[in-house]
Amino acid sequence: MADANGTAGAGDNWDDKKVFTTGEAARVCKVSQQTIIRCFDAGRLNGFRVPGSRFRRIPREELLRFMRENDIPADMLGSGPKRILLVDDDPEILSLLTDWLGDDERFEIRTASTGYDAGLETERFGPHLIVLDYMLPDVNGNVVCERIRSSEKHRDAKILCVSGVVETEEVDRLLSAGADGFLKKPFDLTVLRSRIEGLLGLESATRG
Repeated sequence: MADANGTAGAGDNWDDKKVFTTGEAARVCKVSQQTIIRCFDAGRLNGFRVPGSRFRRIPREELLRFMRENDIPADMLGSGPKRILLVDDDPEILSLLTDWLGDDERFEIRTASTGYDAGLETERFGPHLIVLDYMLPDVNGNVVCERIRSSEKHRDAKILCVSGVVETEEVDRLLSAGADGFLKKPFDLTVLRSRIEGLLGLESATRG
C-alpha cells in the first residue's frame, strides 16, 4: 500500500512494479535517497521527471541495470538468482548437483559437506533454499533444521531434506524440526528441480 506521498510501504512486494520513485529506489538499493538523487542528476541512473514537477521517476529496467553495474543484489525486486546451498558429505553428489543446477541461470549455488560448514555458509551466503542431506558426518539433518529455524535472519529459508536410508518416523521428525519437504535418494534430477521450483515459487522450466 502506498503512503500519502505515493511511496510504497517498506513491506510491499516490488515484483510487479514498473516505475520507482527515488525513495523506493533507495530502499531497494539499501542506500540513502540523496544517493539515488545524486546518481540520477549525474546521469548515472536514468529516468524521467514528472511533467510540471521536480519529482524523478526510474523505470524498472534502468534500476536493474544500475544495480547490476554497482554489484547491488536484486533480491528485493525478485529479479536476482535464487541462492541455493547444497549440503551433502558425498563430493560426487555435490559435484553432480552443482553442475545440474548451476547451468540454470535462475540459481546461484554454494556447497557444504558438514552441518558445521552448513551453518557457516548459511550465515555468509543467506540461501533462499537449502538442499540438506539427512545423514551428515557431524549432525543429523533435524539438528541443522532446528538451528536454521531458530535464527531470525534465516528462518524463512526453505529446507528440502534428502536421504536414502531415513525411516518414516525420522521424516516426521525432520518436518517437525522445520524442513519444508523430503525427497528420497536416489531421485531423478528433474524431480529435484521441480521440487526446488515449487518451494521457491518459480515457474517450471524445461531443459533440452
